[in-house]
Amino acid sequence: MKILLTGANGYIGMRLLPQLLALDHEVICAVRDKNRLSIDDWTKSQVQVIELDFLSEFSPDILPKDIDIAYYLIHSMSSSTSDFDEKEAQSALTFNQYMVGTNVKQVIYLSGIVNEEKLSKHLSSRKNVEDILYRGHFNLTVLRAGIIVGSGSSSFEIIRDLCEKLPFMITPKWVLTKTQPIAIRDVIRFLTGVIGNKKTYNDSFDIGGPDVFTYKEMLHQYAKSRGFKNWIVTVPIMTPKLSSYWLYFVTSTSYKLAINLVDSMKMEVIAKDQRLQDILGIKTHSYKEAIAMAFKKIEQNLVISSWKDSMVSGRFQKNLEKYIQVPKYGILKDEQKRKVTDVEAVLDNIWKIGGENGWYYGNWLWKIRGFLDKLNGGVGLRRGRTHPDKIFPGDALDFWRVLLADKEAKRLLLFAEMKLPGEAWLEFKIDENDILHQTATFRPRGLKGRLYWYSIIPFHYFIFGGMIRNITKT
Repeated sequence: MKILLTGANGYIGMRLLPQLLALDHEVICAVRDKNRLSIDDWTKSQVQVIELDFLSEFSPDILPKDIDIAYYLIHSMSSSTSDFDEKEAQSALTFNQYMVGTNVKQVIYLSGIVNEEKLSKHLSSRKNVEDILYRGHFNLTVLRAGIIVGSGSSSFEIIRDLCEKLPFMITPKWVLTKTQPIAIRDVIRFLTGVIGNKKTYNDSFDIGGPDVFTYKEMLHQYAKSRGFKNWIVTVPIMTPKLSSYWLYFVTSTSYKLAINLVDSMKMEVIAKDQRLQDILGIKTHSYKEAIAMAFKKIEQNLVISSWKDSMVSGRFQKNLEKYIQVPKYGILKDEQKRKVTDVEAVLDNIWKIGGENGWYYGNWLWKIRGFLDKLNGGVGLRRGRTHPDKIFPGDALDFWRVLLADKEAKRLLLFAEMKLPGEAWLEFKIDENDILHQTATFRPRGLKGRLYWYSIIPFHYFIFGGMIRNITKT
C-alpha cells in the first residue's frame, strides 16, 4: 500500500517508519523541513520525502493522488503554552483539505485517552482534532493512548530523570493520579495492525498496557526495576506553575512541555476497554517489561528517536536552512587551526562530541554554562544527544542544534539554542590540506551582545584551545 506518514520526523513517526518499510509498504514522508529528517541514506532511498507544513496555506497538487492510507501524527503541545490547541485544530483542517485531492481510504490518528468530562487543554485539543478528522472524506481510525514508555519518549525520560537524580522527592498531589502506561513497541503494533482493517474504520479505541498505576507508583516501580529505592512525599501546596518549574529544572523537558504535561497529569487516563486488543489479538507488555526493553535499546545504542530532537525542545520551529550560511560581517569569532594526522579518527572524535562524551576540554565549565542557561530559561545541557556516534541535521546536541553534518565534506555545523544576546555558531571543518578549522562565530545583538562576547574571551582561550588539541589527538 502507498502510505502517507505525517510527522515522520517526530518520536512516533521515526519509530513507525522502519516498521512500515519492513511490511513492504510504499511510504511518503511529509515533513516541514526535509533537511532534518534524521534517517540513514538507505532509508532515504526507500521513501519519498515531501515538504509540507499543515499550518501554512493550502497548496493543491503537492501530494500524489494514489494514497491508500495516511497517518496523522501531528501535535503542537510542546510548541506553546497558550495557542497550541488552535494550531492543532488548524493543522487538522488543512490535512482534511489535502485528503480531498487523494484516494485515501483510511486515516489513522494517535490521540490521548479521554476519561473525564472536564479535560485538560491538551486532552481537549486532542479530542477536538478527532472531531475535525471525523468530518474528513475518509474512514478514520483513532487510537487513544496514555503514557508511552520507550527509550527517548518524553514520559520515560522525565521518569528516568526524576528517579535517577532525586532519590528523595517532595511532589505535588497530581502524582496520586492514576494512569495506564503502554510500551512504545505495543503502540507501533497497534498502529500497523489497524492498516486496512475494516473492523477499525470510523471508530476510536483506547490502548494501554496491563498495569494501572498512580504516577507515584510508576516512579517507585521504575526505581525497583533499576535496583534502588526512592522516597516520595506528597504535599498539597505545590501549584501547577511551581510543579512545572520543578519538572523543568529537574528533568530535560522544556518549560512549554512541562506546563502542558502538568495540566494533563491531573486527569486520569485509563483505557475503558480492550476492544482493539481483541480485534488484533495483541497482548501488551507490562510496565516493568517496557522499562527493560527501553534500557536494552539504550545500552545497545539503538535508540531510533528521541523527543529531545524535536524542534520544539529548543528555539527552532522550522527552516534550518535559514541559519546554515554562517554570517561573515558584523560578527565576532574565535578560530582555531590544527594539523590532522589521522583524518578518519579526528572525524570520529568530532562526531562523538557532546552528551556523555563531553566537549573534550573543560567539561565542568560547559556544565556551569548549561546550568546558568537553565536558570535563564534556556535548554541547558540536559538534552544530551540521541546517538553516541551518529549525528543528523536537526538533532539536538546539548544546548546546540545540528545544522549540517556531512562526513564526506568533513564538516559539522552547530547553532546555539542557549539564551544569548545574539546568535552563535560552532563549526568543525577539515580542509583539503588536512587542517582542522574550529570556528566559533557570534553575531551580537547590540551593546549587550558585544559586552557578553568580550567578557568570556578568557574562557574561550582555554576552552576552545584545549578542545581542538584533544579532538586532534589520535
